[in-house]
Amino acid sequence: MSRAPDLFAHSTNRPDQSDWEPLHEHLNAVAGRAETFARSFAAGDLARIAGLLHDLGKAKPGFQARLRGERSSEPHSGEGARFAAEELGIAQIGKLIAYAIAGHHAGLANGIGHAAGRPATPLDKRLRDAARLDLPEGIALPALSAPPAPLAGLSRDHPRASFRLHFFTRMLFSALVDADRLETEAFYDRIEGRQSPRGWNGTLEGLREALDAHLAAFGPPAEGSINAERARILAHARERADHRPGLFSLTVPTGGGKTLTSLAFALDHALAHGLERVIHVIPYVSIIEQTAAVFRTALRDDDAVLEHHASFDWDGLDDPGESERLRLAAQNWDRPVIVTTAVQFFESLFANRPGKCRKLHRLARSVIILDEAQMLPLHLLRPCLAALKELARGYGASVVFCTATQPALKKGAEGDGFPAPEGLEPAEVTELAPDPPRLYEAFRRVRVKNAGEIDDARLSEALRERAQALTIVNSRPHARALFDRLEGTEGRAVLTTWMTPAHRRAVLAEVRQRLKDGAPVRLVATSLIEAGVDVDFPCLWREAAGIDSIAQAAGRCNREGRRETGEVFVFRSAEDFRPPDELKQFAEIGRQVLERHEDPLSPEAVRAYFHELYWRHGIEALDAAKVGEKKVGEKIGIMKTLREAGNQLDFPFADIAAAFRMIKDGALPLVIRGGRWGVPEAELERLRHVPHPGAIARAFQPYQVSVSRSDRAKLFDHGAAIWWREADFGPQFALLENAALYDEQAGFSPEDAWDLGGMIL
Repeated sequence: MSRAPDLFAHSTNRPDQSDWEPLHEHLNAVAGRAETFARSFAAGDLARIAGLLHDLGKAKPGFQARLRGERSSEPHSGEGARFAAEELGIAQIGKLIAYAIAGHHAGLANGIGHAAGRPATPLDKRLRDAARLDLPEGIALPALSAPPAPLAGLSRDHPRASFRLHFFTRMLFSALVDADRLETEAFYDRIEGRQSPRGWNGTLEGLREALDAHLAAFGPPAEGSINAERARILAHARERADHRPGLFSLTVPTGGGKTLTSLAFALDHALAHGLERVIHVIPYVSIIEQTAAVFRTALRDDDAVLEHHASFDWDGLDDPGESERLRLAAQNWDRPVIVTTAVQFFESLFANRPGKCRKLHRLARSVIILDEAQMLPLHLLRPCLAALKELARGYGASVVFCTATQPALKKGAEGDGFPAPEGLEPAEVTELAPDPPRLYEAFRRVRVKNAGEIDDARLSEALRERAQALTIVNSRPHARALFDRLEGTEGRAVLTTWMTPAHRRAVLAEVRQRLKDGAPVRLVATSLIEAGVDVDFPCLWREAAGIDSIAQAAGRCNREGRRETGEVFVFRSAEDFRPPDELKQFAEIGRQVLERHEDPLSPEAVRAYFHELYWRHGIEALDAAKVGEKKVGEKIGIMKTLREAGNQLDFPFADIAAAFRMIKDGALPLVIRGGRWGVPEAELERLRHVPHPGAIARAFQPYQVSVSRSDRAKLFDHGAAIWWREADFGPQFALLENAALYDEQAGFSPEDAWDLGGMIL
């Protein structure tokens, strides 16, 4: 056994080693912090062991030589993993700890078999290649006598055993990684005389008091008004905050005040049960900032609310200390209210990289609000539901499915209810809204009509006949073609993701002003306008789509209830604009529901739509991520992959992380240069001298559009786009050089790009 003072975890530039960090001090510090994090899911002892073993490999002479400045690439995480796998007493728990230790720098690896992504080397090889080491002096492992609470009573033949074991490993990994990062940063902060970033110092009680004051400022609503209904919904939900943590639904129509009602319930519920934070998950990046702003205003505490999404720029903040503080909070979600995207939330749950996973332990004992829960991706629905149920079952979290159109996720008799084992048990879901069917009638503001098949000539005439009308179609080319048909029509406008955010904001501002003034306005848009955009048209045309999309569209018609009823016409386009195959199936099922139900937005019709959608797709289509290298044409989803991991716990963490993508063929950003809606030349020149790519990405946000991977590649092939500052940042910022391809009214126009590419370069 080595003497602790001879071994170090971290070095400094002092050759006398007087301020180097002894290995035993680092191991004990990480163990203590990891234990604290994992107590929230009753796994403190296991996390402590992981912390004590995570840097055991640093005791090797080769690594100590590296700290002294000698050339060495000595790895150090395999030895602690090997010790855990071979020496711990409880059957197979040691292997779960080994995954976490071996991956605390490179990421969770496959159990066996090389991965295409990182890390490529599987755990079994890491263990074989690692040296056998004894524990350093000053390190004593706690005795283990029973599995941790999330795994208590779990037999190997339990149908969900593999999922629970794999999920627990992720949570343990998160606690270890976060503890190690924080303790390492704290050591170097002390050495360099920096003040460690401070956390939030308020209380949940204080946030609830601020929210109560905010809500009271609206005053008592008039009896019989929409505000009176909102007040009843709020009171009813808050009365149920004492219910034990678990699964909840909040089924409230558009305009019913779901956002603040869900926040009020979450704070009440957290305080009633000692939960630690509220995590609000939103499907659209486009409304995350406005939701975070609503929360900050209501809670009167900007620091309590953290918005976390891929485009937020920490480097762009003026105060470097504030930048570092918020960056850390985003990495480990150390705030009481988190507002994040569905992509960020769910992809983190199935990720394997330390940076993505270090926040996962914060999900234990939290209130998770899924806004627009019907937007859960169909091809990943089963693993998403499995993770949410596991958080509620084993980790003390409460999950609120919050939507106007609850998807049919509950189990039922054979041939009815959700068709997969991950469905929700009806008895385990508590509804927070008072009598959702009655609420639907109370907030009913539109009448939906089936308009049949219509070509663009007839549709454009119908729009000209209405002074104010909104049309939503299923593709950007169709929106552009219909907009062009309306040339010469007063108040015509178009809104698609082929327009920069700055351009879209300007169009929406003008549209809202025209609506307010009673002036003519004919807006053609894609489904992006359904993403919480606050407009109020008297008449709306919606191309055939799923019933959930039609319901979202209807929320843009007679939104404020100023008219007796608004008109929503659902039509099938006679034009040849092909939507994705999946959207065609949604539209076909929606058409059938539309024909069978007098009111296709009623709760009964919505349930029928989702039921048909899930059963028609089948159980395999609800778990369709292809994991690892499988035979051509064979679909091996995440749930089946985990079941096949078997009793040996050979979980393919790296392959699962690579396969789990919320957006299967995501669009790519293209920065528009110059003109009215592109990045100004003066701003581009300023950004040439900015050293941080995050600050540049933030600056480019108002000036970029989303294009397909193939369209962007063609722009480069034809010289119409360049990689901006490629020498500094690689192929990160795609810049459109050909100004002729961006129309100042309708946005990006890719149709003629391959002819125009070299004309003005």
